[in-house]
Amino acid sequence: MRLGLVKSLARPEGNLTGINFFNSELVAKQLELLRELVPQAAAVAVLVNPASPNTFETTLRDIEPAARAMGVQIKIMRASTGREIDAAFATLAQERSDALFVGNDAFFNCRRVQLVQLAAHHRLPATYSGREYSEIGGLISYGTNVGEAYRQLGLYAGRILKGAKPSDLPAVQSSKFELIINHQTARTLGLTVSDKLLVAADEVIE
Repeated sequence: MRLGLVKSLARPEGNLTGINFFNSELVAKQLELLRELVPQAAAVAVLVNPASPNTFETTLRDIEPAARAMGVQIKIMRASTGREIDAAFATLAQERSDALFVGNDAFFNCRRVQLVQLAAHHRLPATYSGREYSEIGGLISYGTNVGEAYRQLGLYAGRILKGAKPSDLPAVQSSKFELIINHQTARTLGLTVSDKLLVAADEVIE
């Protein structure tokens, strides 16, 4: 609705419907989980992509008050190319941030191997927006259960192919979110994962 794509969630009108993955709306929770895993983190770098203005602005709007409430200082880092990601990490190494928050962004997802490897190289605890990062060594991720979201999209596609009008199908809100912790990465970084986080995690990768 914020982007004006649908008039309302219950009655989208026009010729659009769909599902809100909520990834951009989870910023405060992602920061909270990172701080819980790395309680000594007083300075957190936030990597965002200025070439994606919607997610860029949403991330900045939500993370700044969340950081203030937690007493965390944030440093905004911008990157929209592979070289700029390398440059951002070089700056992080000099400034010695305690942790890294990687914003939700399709470009970052495509560069996830680079991001995870650089975080490991610099021994920087980092949080991400999806399980695909944790599956390749990312420390912690929290986001929409994409498999469930795609299942719902498939159901809607089937209904539309059978004659349903998109305007008659309410825009669905994702209701399943997953917390993934890579325990092996945590041990490599010398971090102790609390029992609270282990119990809350949907998956702990050993």
